[in-house]
Amino acid sequence: MEGYRQKQRLHQCVVSLLRVLFVLLCCCRRSAAGSGNEQDGDRVRFLPGQPRSPPVSQFSGYVTVNQRNGRALFYWFFEAQSSPAQKPLLLWLNGGPGCSSVGYGAASELGPLRVTRQGAGLEFNKFAWNKEANLLFLESPVGVGFSYTNTSSDLTKLDDTFVAEDAYNFLVNWFKRFPQYKDREFYISGESYAGHYVPQLAELVYDKNKDKTKTYINLKGFMVGNPLTDDYYDSKGLAEYAWSHAVVSDEVYERIKKVCNFKFSNWTDECDKAMSIVFEQYHEIDIYNIYAPRCNLAQSAVAPSFDQALATNDQEHFRRRIRMFSGYDACYSSYAEKYFNRADVQRAFHANLMGALPRKWEVCSDSILRSYNFSVLSLLPIYSKLIKAGLRVWLYSGDADGRVPVIGSRYCVEALGLPIKTQWQPWYLNKQVAGRFVEYQGMTMVTIRGAGHLVPLNKPDEGLALIDTFLLGKQLPTRR
Repeated sequence: MEGYRQKQRLHQCVVSLLRVLFVLLCCCRRSAAGSGNEQDGDRVRFLPGQPRSPPVSQFSGYVTVNQRNGRALFYWFFEAQSSPAQKPLLLWLNGGPGCSSVGYGAASELGPLRVTRQGAGLEFNKFAWNKEANLLFLESPVGVGFSYTNTSSDLTKLDDTFVAEDAYNFLVNWFKRFPQYKDREFYISGESYAGHYVPQLAELVYDKNKDKTKTYINLKGFMVGNPLTDDYYDSKGLAEYAWSHAVVSDEVYERIKKVCNFKFSNWTDECDKAMSIVFEQYHEIDIYNIYAPRCNLAQSAVAPSFDQALATNDQEHFRRRIRMFSGYDACYSSYAEKYFNRADVQRAFHANLMGALPRKWEVCSDSILRSYNFSVLSLLPIYSKLIKAGLRVWLYSGDADGRVPVIGSRYCVEALGLPIKTQWQPWYLNKQVAGRFVEYQGMTMVTIRGAGHLVPLNKPDEGLALIDTFLLGKQLPTRR
């Protein structure tokens, strides 16, 4: 046993040394690029399997967020396809907690380069959001994807506050590397558990901007998709959606209403048993898109399953029900994991140089999901604060998502008590109803008809129309 421990300690020392060498190598690479232009050191010339046209201006690399602990977050950045000097900057975050914005947001959903089937290469996404903005993807929190820390105890401290502070430090240091974007209009967007990350980061930026000694970030607003927002309303909505969409019987739903009080974060044993029936029914279909076919890849070929994500301590009711990979899709996970674990891809990507990471790259980290400290039950007070501050705030929802369903999101928005500006009505795309929307004084809620949890993946044309309208501060089209 002692020999094994010595080997473990030796391995940790080697990994730490490799990381130090990796940082030095990055610094040398940037210095060679010339002082005042270190961003060139992060430029990605060409990725394996990338189409030759159209050209894509992209950067990737590490930004240190905590020098003392050796904590660094990995990013992938795309300049806007046209007039990047005039376009705003948009940061995208994925949730989980523990899921990669590189693997989901960038490579599967809204980035200009999407991983092809079986991870063989990349294809150009004609619905990419960098048509409308300079697009920044961040792998957060530390321990997700290529992001790392040299202090293992960091991974036991992860919670919403920790994540927001690291993301803020990332932005401050990223703007030093890319000073041309420092004064640009800045927006934040994301989906699922990023329904926590995005508003809390927006609040932190807003508060820091009041301090004249801090870096000013020109934050204009945020938009979240199928977001976990308020534990009570989201839980109530999950149960109601399952019943109203014929996933469970009348008897099960009546039982849930009788034994569950979702205002308490810890469910009783009776409520836990009743809600387990809901989750069991979702074993047979995709909870994230209830009308879509399930992935047919063998289980051994994909990341940890939905079932495994739920298999935690029975006494930890709150953690047990929230610990599902929000946005998990087995097929896309396997394709992205095959591609980003290629050595030639990582070299071109400036990631995991010298093999310093102690693990393979994963779309979603099971260890992060299980160790995350869930402490925030409602984001509604932050919404009220930032709406009052005048930020542009949108919430959108794919209406075929059973995990964070539109019903719960409607309850959340209604709970804010905002005066209605424009009544609930359809919006249109290509002469078809694309969804519905309602405008409040200070906030807009939008649905996307037929989309699941990952709107830019399920409905890319509608997703692009959504981000275009949001960034321009306009109203969605109300005529065919």
